[in-house]
Amino acid sequence: MTSSDTAPLPHALWRVLLALVVVVVLVMTTGWTAVGRGDGPQEPREAAMAAWRHDRIAYRTLPDPDERPAAISAFFGALTQRQQDRLALRHPYVVGNLDGAPLPVRYRANRIALRAALDDERDRAGDRRLSDDGHRQAVRRMHRFAALLRPDRQILAFDPAGRGRVAEVFGDLGRAERVSVVVPGVDTNLLTFQKSALKYTAPVGMATSLYQAERETSPSTRTAVIAWADYASPAGVGMDAATGRLAATGADRLVDLTEGLPGSSEVALFCHSYGSVVCGVAAHKLPKRVTDVAVAGSPGMRADNVAGLGTGARVWAARDADDWIADVPYLEVGGLGHGADPVAPEFGARLVSSHGAAGHAGYFVPGTDSLRNFAGIGVGAYGSVRCAAGQDGCRDGLPLDEPVSGEISGTAKV
Repeated sequence: MTSSDTAPLPHALWRVLLALVVVVVLVMTTGWTAVGRGDGPQEPREAAMAAWRHDRIAYRTLPDPDERPAAISAFFGALTQRQQDRLALRHPYVVGNLDGAPLPVRYRANRIALRAALDDERDRAGDRRLSDDGHRQAVRRMHRFAALLRPDRQILAFDPAGRGRVAEVFGDLGRAERVSVVVPGVDTNLLTFQKSALKYTAPVGMATSLYQAERETSPSTRTAVIAWADYASPAGVGMDAATGRLAATGADRLVDLTEGLPGSSEVALFCHSYGSVVCGVAAHKLPKRVTDVAVAGSPGMRADNVAGLGTGARVWAARDADDWIADVPYLEVGGLGHGADPVAPEFGARLVSSHGAAGHAGYFVPGTDSLRNFAGIGVGAYGSVRCAAGQDGCRDGLPLDEPVSGEISGTAKV
């Protein structure tokens, strides 16, 4: 054996080998889910955008949909109500998704878009050339669109293309003093936006549970909660879930949402699983109105510590002792993995109890410490927050205007 045979491997090669190890460990610990994308019909979005760009209102060119929310808000503010309604009717798929547009106009536009999507899906379901799987999917989408069209629902964003995106508001967002945004993780799409079984594992169940808990925590605070499934999440636990590619796009959309919210409400983000990756990537670009970022069951936030997130918001973290996400490698090599563990003390997050939560999807279940803590954070009642066992400093430096309950004893449940 020559000396060259025993020479150390180059640093770059070690990084490649370590990245491969990460993939193998992900496969072994979380299961490799080879999920088909299950794409639905593709809405001719390019045609809708082209029609918008070629239209005018009162001889004025319409703004680029990619403009910052402040510019969109200024544009709509210069229109009459009748002109706003006309744009919603002519371009529902665009207006309904414009951060910065007036809330009533967005709600109206999305109802128009939902009716059109429901009609399209009915036609598709009646096509005899459709496969059995295609027919079942069309029927499921019909039921979802019909449910979203109920008069009591406030749909803030809607795009039926592919697996679909949607966001819904609970409460009066226009008058809210505190706004909470639920950012879900993998396998979030139109068909999983709401569930009858396992209700609190879906964005609607998470958001309604949090909204009710916030109202109970502080009845006098005007609150609103957004179930935000308005980004393309990974389909299953595979390569997309192990990288930040989809999180980067989702982060940009999340920043636009928070910038475009009406009024001067303070905002808290509640980010579950891969949603915490989205929040971590977005953190340094979030507006100052975002005062709190809470993560639950996080695989990492693509940062080494709280300082590395580059945000002035308070960062909170929770993880149940039974959550399988604890077995995911907390590192990032060659784009794989999401960095340090947010519940590790050295990360620097405020660690809160999740007593009563069960596994990876139980953080928003009524009666759990995690939900009570999230509600306290959401309404700014920091004195009601219970720290994780052995982590009494989670409330340090905060106004404790609510009575503080005793700590959970026994086995630490972060």
